[in-house]
Amino acid sequence: MSPSQAADFSLSTFSADVTIPLGHRCMGVLPTKSKRIADPLFAHGFVLQGGPQPVVLCALDWCEVRNGAFEQWRHALAKAAGTSPQYVLVTALHQHDAPVVDLDAQNLLDKVGLHNELYQVNWHDETLARVSQAVKDSLELASPVTHYGTSEVKVENIASNRRVVLGNGNVTYSRGSRSGGNEYMAKAPEGDIDPMLKTITFFNHDKALLQLHHYATHPMSYYGQGVVSADFVGLARARLQRENQSIRQIFVPGCGGDVTAGKYNNGSEDHRQELIERLYNAMSIASRNTQKYELKTVTFRIAPLSLPFHPGEHLTQEKLSADLDNPELTTEKRILAAMGLASRNRVEADKPLDFPCVDLGNAQIALFPGETFIGYQLITQEYAGDNFVMCVAYGDAWTGYLPTDATFNENFSDSWLWVGKGSEKQIREAIKKVIRN
Repeated sequence: MSPSQAADFSLSTFSADVTIPLGHRCMGVLPTKSKRIADPLFAHGFVLQGGPQPVVLCALDWCEVRNGAFEQWRHALAKAAGTSPQYVLVTALHQHDAPVVDLDAQNLLDKVGLHNELYQVNWHDETLARVSQAVKDSLELASPVTHYGTSEVKVENIASNRRVVLGNGNVTYSRGSRSGGNEYMAKAPEGDIDPMLKTITFFNHDKALLQLHHYATHPMSYYGQGVVSADFVGLARARLQRENQSIRQIFVPGCGGDVTAGKYNNGSEDHRQELIERLYNAMSIASRNTQKYELKTVTFRIAPLSLPFHPGEHLTQEKLSADLDNPELTTEKRILAAMGLASRNRVEADKPLDFPCVDLGNAQIALFPGETFIGYQLITQEYAGDNFVMCVAYGDAWTGYLPTDATFNENFSDSWLWVGKGSEKQIREAIKKVIRN
């Protein structure tokens, strides 16, 4: 590639601390607020220039970004990078000892006197401003990007599906992140997972600039005691980063809405360290084994995605409004009602999600909403055929869990579920519009 061609594309990376303050709500509804910071939370990302417009990807060590807050992030980072909001991909890694931010839900809570209960608004806005400045500052340090590489490594003994068939033949989705202490849950098969860790590396000729790692599982080993942590995915990423400060390491979550470490994790510190070691080893191997391509084009495709709201009686406008207004309910239940009402209002206002895909030629990066189930990642990979595709989940997370029709048919239910059956048809159509096969 000639020097003039090398200047066709450039890449800058950014990082900023986004740790919540003490006394802040975790996971939106956990009763124990943050008491101690075990390790910091970060925003890591990049700006890729040279396509139709600059593309921004930002990965947050947060639980979820939803509704109006998601739009705040897209617009602020777009302004900082000189691009359009549609070209900004924001994902949360979904650690539970981390915040859920939903501007529409917090506005509803404000009306009933529950200010800053879902999240501390001033802190959030200051954090967003700081990350935006980091994006803007990064542009001055952009490097030419001439090549990219792809690699895949099988990960052993981390992921297992929530779905377990019980001894009586009934199906349960109760294998959570710490289920390894239950002998039956630990011995049950892994179920549907994607065992492959995928990595995209960006190069300036032979110099690696950035490695983007992707794996599908809930990222928790233990949580809920108010000890803030990026958990095993963030700690594995940090360990790899320490080994070579010149290569930015970013981890993005796959479609792990129904995937946890539950088969292999009992919630102990020993098991957390084992999970860190296994993920770190996979990322380290992937970093050393990559198939390299010349970066000739960056294309971007996007489709609108409208999903049905859940028809349950517990999620009617009347029920959600009554729960939100009821001072006799716990604050956590009223927060959950506000989140449900915010999402319901969004669907009734016909505000579809954006379903984007960045295409590098031999690799594609798609952003899915919410807690997308692993079935959608497997569907996308089947549709993409031999093409390398990275299915990043936890974009706009108003949906909560995003099950497949097969899961709905097994009567999957959860308080963190705001979409209804029929979502799979809409998602399949969106996949066909943006994923190249």
